[in-house]
Amino acid sequence: VKGVKTGDRVVVSPGVSCGRCAVCLSGRDNLCASYGIIGENRDGGCAEYVSVPGVNVIPIPGKLTFNEAAAIPLCFLTAWHMLVSRAQVKPGEVVLIHAAGSGVSSAGIQIAKLLGARVIATAGSDAKLKKARELGAAETINYRKLDFYEEVKRITHRQGLDVILDHIGAATWAQNIRSLRMGGRLVICGVTSGFEVATDIRYIFFRRLSILGSTMGTKGELLQVMNLMERGDLKPVIDSTFPLSEIGLAHRRMQERKAFGKIVINP
Repeated sequence: VKGVKTGDRVVVSPGVSCGRCAVCLSGRDNLCASYGIIGENRDGGCAEYVSVPGVNVIPIPGKLTFNEAAAIPLCFLTAWHMLVSRAQVKPGEVVLIHAAGSGVSSAGIQIAKLLGARVIATAGSDAKLKKARELGAAETINYRKLDFYEEVKRITHRQGLDVILDHIGAATWAQNIRSLRMGGRLVICGVTSGFEVATDIRYIFFRRLSILGSTMGTKGELLQVMNLMERGDLKPVIDSTFPLSEIGLAHRRMQERKAFGKIVINP
């Protein structure tokens, strides 16, 4: 790779595109028809050695460790694109972040706070909610104990939310729609609880709502995130680290929903 030599500290941008089409050349590589994610559409990083396109290799900024750098690209890029490019969060807006313990949401809390928003975070345990507040959430909701829709009404004095960041899908969909205020935006990047939903369309047109799909982000946006990491405005959230030989234990921790932030695998 031009400009990269043996011994350089680098991190991999996980989105792969053709690099030649109109959207790639306009800097919107995540809209490329052939766009894919390393680990999903091609072999990922669960190996001692990995081959990636040269354009996907970027320097690790500042004094970030390899573990910290590894915890950044996918989740922070996804959250940045959701909140900055798609939802266009403004200072003073109220943003709900679902599933605060996930990689995307723990990044989203920080980004929304950095943008000047008031953040409300949900999670299934008080321990995770405590960590969410440490990251910048002003209000938290334990969805196992409380109805998040009713809590949103109470917290916002029945005004509703400006933006919701979600990757849960079916389990939160109907209440998400009802929780948005006039002109509110729901931005979604995943459907861990299911993808088939019913929608009362009257809420959509009467409240002038926007439902925004989002997947990953551009390489340029990842460079923006890395600059903010170097300045200390954002920070990686690492739950735990495992050697590659214990990857089964790492997957189990994730499946049992014990993690807050990213689980890092060391080859």
